[in-house]
Amino acid sequence: MSDNTHDPSSEVEAPQTAQWRPSLHFTARDTWLNDPNGLITHHGVHHLFFQNNPHGREWGNMSWGHATSSDYLSWTEKPVAIVGTPTEGIFSGSVVFDQLNTSGFGTAENPPLVAIHTSAFQSDPTWGNQQGQSLAFSLDDGQTWTRFAGNPVLMRGSENFRDPKVFWHTPTQRWVMVAVEAHERQVLVHTSTNLVEWTLASSFGPEGSTFGIWECPDLFEMPVEGTSESRWVMLVSVGDGAPAGGSGMQWFVGGFDGEVFTSQQESRWLDHGPDLYAGVTFSGESETTLIGWMSNWLYARDSPTRPWASAMTLPRRLRLRRDGDELALAHLPLLPSLFTELHPAPGGALATAAAYRITTGLDDGGALTLRRVGDSAGGEPASSELVIRRPGDRLEIDRSRASVIAVHPEAPIVVPLGRAGSATSDPVDLVVIEDHGLVEVFTADGLVSASLQTFPVDGPLRVETTGPVRVEGLSA
Repeated sequence: MSDNTHDPSSEVEAPQTAQWRPSLHFTARDTWLNDPNGLITHHGVHHLFFQNNPHGREWGNMSWGHATSSDYLSWTEKPVAIVGTPTEGIFSGSVVFDQLNTSGFGTAENPPLVAIHTSAFQSDPTWGNQQGQSLAFSLDDGQTWTRFAGNPVLMRGSENFRDPKVFWHTPTQRWVMVAVEAHERQVLVHTSTNLVEWTLASSFGPEGSTFGIWECPDLFEMPVEGTSESRWVMLVSVGDGAPAGGSGMQWFVGGFDGEVFTSQQESRWLDHGPDLYAGVTFSGESETTLIGWMSNWLYARDSPTRPWASAMTLPRRLRLRRDGDELALAHLPLLPSLFTELHPAPGGALATAAAYRITTGLDDGGALTLRRVGDSAGGEPASSELVIRRPGDRLEIDRSRASVIAVHPEAPIVVPLGRAGSATSDPVDLVVIEDHGLVEVFTADGLVSASLQTFPVDGPLRVETTGPVRVEGLSA
C-alpha cells in the first residue's frame, strides 16, 4: 500500500489511470521505479529502496528511491536516498547493518547502515562508461545518506559489472558480495573484512538459463523444512528467455563455503508469470522475505499508468522443501489481516474494494474468470476478463481480454503444475490476489506461482466459474 497523497482534482494523476493505482502493491507517488534495492529490516522498520527516476515516469536519472513500512504492505515514501548525477547513475545494490563497525563509518555506540550500490558511470572523466561498486552510509537509521569519499571501491574495467548483494558470513567472519558480469552470465563472489577492500573469491556460471543477460543476484542460506539440514539458494534474474517471455527469475540450490557456490540440482524458475523480476530478500531478518519488480522489460516502458510507472510485487515468505528427490522453493504472499469475507450480490458482482483474495480449487476442465464491467473512455459499456483455466497438468492464464489498453503480449501464460518433472491430475488449490489489475496466483502449497499485470475496465469485479471449480473463499 502506497502512502499517496494526491489531490484527486489535480491534473497530476489523471482520472483515467487512477483506477490502476494498487492498494497492496507499492508504487512511487509520481515517478518511475524498477528493481527493489537495499531491502533491510532495521530496528523494527522495513526499508524498501528502489531504482527510481526522481524527475519523471520514464526510465532515467537512476537514483535510489526509499520507502518504509511496519508491516511490509503500508508504505510511506521518503525523500530520495542516493541521487544520481549526469555522470553517475546509482544502479541496484543492497544495504547491510555494519553492527561491528568494520567499515569505520560509524562508532561502536552508533554503527552504520551501509549501502553497496553500482556506480554506472556515463562519460565520466576518470571511469568512462565503466560500472563498479560504491558505498554510502547512514548514521540516522537510513533517513540520510553520505557517499564514501573513496568511491568506487571495486572496479573491473567492465561496463556490465553490477548489482551487488552483500551479507555477513558468520563462519568465516567476513562480508560476502555477489554481483554479476551481466553479459558473461556470471555471478562473481568477492569477500571483505571491512566493506571497503574486496578480494575476488570465485565465479558461478554460465549455468541454467543463459539466453538473456544476468542481473540482480542474491545468495542466502535456508533450512530444509522437516529436516536438520540447510542449503544455500542463489537467485539470478535473466533479461530474456523466461517461461512467459521476456525477463524473469531463476534459482539454484546448493552449497556455499564462504567463497564458492556449488549448484546441486538443475535451475528452476521462481515464477511462471511474466511480471516478476529483480527480486531480492531482506537482510536483518530471521526468516526469508522477498519483494520483486512487478513488470517485464518487454513492455515496462509502455505502461499506461500516470503519473507513476511500475509497481512491486507483494512481499513473499520463502520456504525450502523436499519435492520428491529434489528441493523446491515455496513462496506465499504476506497478507494483512484486514481482508473480510464477501458474499456476491445477485449476478455475481463483489463489493467494490481495494483488493481481493480468492481461494479456489480447479479440477481438469475447470475455469475461473475475473470479469470487470464498466464504461469505456467514451462512456460506452465495456468489460475486461482474466481467465484461469485448468487443462490437464497445467494452468493457462489468459489475459488476452484483460486490459483495455494493449501493452503486453496476448499469448496465454502456461503454468506447469507437475513439479520435479512429474505430471499431476490431482485437483489444484489456488490463492489468487487481484489488486486493481495486478494479479498474483499461487498454489496453496506455494510451490507454483504466476505474477502478471493487467489494465482492466474500471468497474466492480465479478467472479465466474465454468466446469469443476470450487470457490472456497472470497475476501476483500
